Amino acid sequence: MTNKELMTNQIAIMLEMQDAMNTKVNDKWVEQGFEWYRAIWIECGEMLEHYGWKWWKHQQPDAEQVKMELVDIFHFGLSSRIDGPSNEKKLSYDEIASELAGELSEPLVKGDFKQTLEVLAGQAVMYQHFDGTSFAGCMQQMDMPFEELYKSYVGKNTLNFFRQDHGYKDGSYIKEWNGREDNEYLVDILDSLDTSDENFKEKVYQGLKDNYPS
Repeated sequence: MTNKELMTNQIAIMLEMQDAMNTKVNDKWVEQGFEWYRAIWIECGEMLEHYGWKWWKHQQPDAEQVKMELVDIFHFGLSSRIDGPSNEKKLSYDEIASELAGELSEPLVKGDFKQTLEVLAGQAVMYQHFDGTSFAGCMQQMDMPFEELYKSYVGKNTLNFFRQDHGYKDGSYIKEWNGREDNEYLVDILDSLDTSDENFKEKVYQGLKDNYPS
């Protein structure tokens, strides 16, 4: 399997996971016409605060926080590709994945990260569109490979599902496991697995289940 084929397969998996999470929140989410593009450009603004843009004071980019914001934006980007204006033809997940993989493979990179981010935000504001090329450009300028995006996305999505399945809504969920937060266990589990494994997300869930206090 080529890198492009692997990327396409993994994007299709993330599309299915995003649909499942959105459905858990609202089982008729596709019919609601949510403004995913607005969530994208607002997140871009928040990301810029973490990166730093004020020329009148010293600022150091918080790389890890910027990467987390990119993962959040990808959640909204996937949602917009499923039900937004760019999917008038009602493409299948495999078709959307192929389209997005093509865009992510051709990063649009401006002079610096801030300018590339402004292209991403501008596409969302002006065209209500999630632009994969400028998103990939942001990833490139933050030294964030696709594998890291996939690992972080699947990890966050799976943990959210695990929490819901174990009483998060009614308050019975235990967030601290033997002196460590669930997020810390998640990091260890993700580091121990191969992201190219076709059962990656299932193994992440099983890893959480194996560590959860009974």
